[in-house]
Amino acid sequence: MPGPDIIIAVDAMSGDRGCEPVVRAAESAVSENRALRIVLLGSKAILEAFLMRDHERIEVIDASQVVTMDERPSHALRHKQSSSMAAALRMVAEGRADGCVSAGNTGALMAMGRSILRTYPGIDRPAIIKRVPSFTTPTYVLDLGANVDAGAENLFQYAVMGSLMARAIEGIENPRVALLNVGAEDVKGNEQVRLASHMLASQSTVHYIGYIEGDDLFRGVADVVVCDGFVGNIALKTGEGVAELLRDLIRLSFTRGWYGRLIGLLAAPLLKRLGRRMDPALHNGASFIGLRGVVIKSHGNADTTGLNAAIHQACSEVEQGIPKRLSESLEQIDF
Repeated sequence: MPGPDIIIAVDAMSGDRGCEPVVRAAESAVSENRALRIVLLGSKAILEAFLMRDHERIEVIDASQVVTMDERPSHALRHKQSSSMAAALRMVAEGRADGCVSAGNTGALMAMGRSILRTYPGIDRPAIIKRVPSFTTPTYVLDLGANVDAGAENLFQYAVMGSLMARAIEGIENPRVALLNVGAEDVKGNEQVRLASHMLASQSTVHYIGYIEGDDLFRGVADVVVCDGFVGNIALKTGEGVAELLRDLIRLSFTRGWYGRLIGLLAAPLLKRLGRRMDPALHNGASFIGLRGVVIKSHGNADTTGLNAAIHQACSEVEQGIPKRLSESLEQIDF
């Protein structure tokens, strides 16, 4: 007997590219996963106009407001409770959806998430966590932009949550946790990072291995890398930019001249695999860890491919029961 459907609520109005890529991603996602149902939140008239045909597994619910990218989180929290973003989060809070996806304003999504879903006991602020590729095992990095400022206690909490996430998803028994710093020596870093390092070194909940530098981020040196959201967001987008540059340079090298085209033709299968591994759109979607529910933040400028990847990530976390597993693990930790 097949299991119950997975229901994902999607904020269809808040991304940079408008709602058409969101609708196309929803259509693609339900065609690829027969157990998936999607609820699109936004202007019902606009969304239904973009739907190419009636989908029994796509529902549209009207939401009268939109949170803009330049809107202050405090303003959105006070004045946009009828927005597509708030409605998607509320569906998760009320148990009408198993998870939600939004490509909207990160600060507003965090503020509304804290208000509507709330955080787990012992967690002051949620963080954005994402799995990044490396030469060996994948590495989880947090925070990637939910909080541009973070104290030592916040960094400690991120380390605990990141370790639990890596254990739950990757099955790593004792994930290696590191702090991202400007050097590996004990005296390096600002006060918050040094204090967080002392706190982590003084406990046994997390397997703390010390500092790593930026050039170690994609080498698999650690299973979990912790930093504040300002540093993490820059690191992530720099990595994405380098990946796109390398992909473009490789493509250019194999299209110049007859010799390059010949080598490119012979290397096409390898290049295709490399392109999939380096394409940021195929790895779009980061988790708001610490909130009591599955909340996936998509890149604001994501296209249909990227939004589809974010929806599938939400499904994966629902299937693995990540919120329940995190909650049970956090209950056993004395903060």
